This record gives sequence, structure tokens and C-alpha cells, in this order.
Amino acid sequence: MSKNDDHYKLGTLIWDMGKIGVICRLIETGKLNTVNAVINWRFNYEIYYVDGSITVMGHDTLSRLIQSGTVYLLEDEHLLEERVNDVQ
Repeated sequence: MSKNDDHYKLGTLIWDMGKIGVICRLIETGKLNTVNAVINWRFNYEIYYVDGSITVMGHDTLSRLIQSGTVYLLEDEHLLEERVNDVQ
């Protein structure tokens, strides 16, 4: 599994609504410097998608989406092949 100490690892591949994404950055609580100090940062992931989009998603949200089957961890080539075939 691509999870370490209750968090997903850098480089983890996901399948999210027909797009492949990769966790490219781990943003720990209070570690991101922003102009807006009112933002309450929890543990987040910066995810880059193959279509060029980028999202910041909280750990609890990503875990919930994986548990519900909305997002899949792409841990082996067979799962990736199944997801791609679902889109075609």
C-alpha cells in the first residue's frame, strides 16, 4: 500500500474520475506560507493530474473518497488497465 504513518506517500498514483493523478507534495499542518493567515491548514496533498490540473486535497477527504470507491489507488498495472478500460 502507498500509505505510510497514516498518510499516503509522495508519488502515490490515483485514479480520480477518469484522470490519473500523482501526489507531488505533502503539506503538513501549518507548513504552507500563505498571504491569508485565516486558512486553517490540516494535512493536505498537492495532486497533479495528467491533464495539467492541480488540486490540494485534505487527507480525510482523500481517505473518504478512496474508501467510497470514488478514487482508487493505482498500486499495480492491472488496476490501471481496468480503470482505463472503464473509460473507453
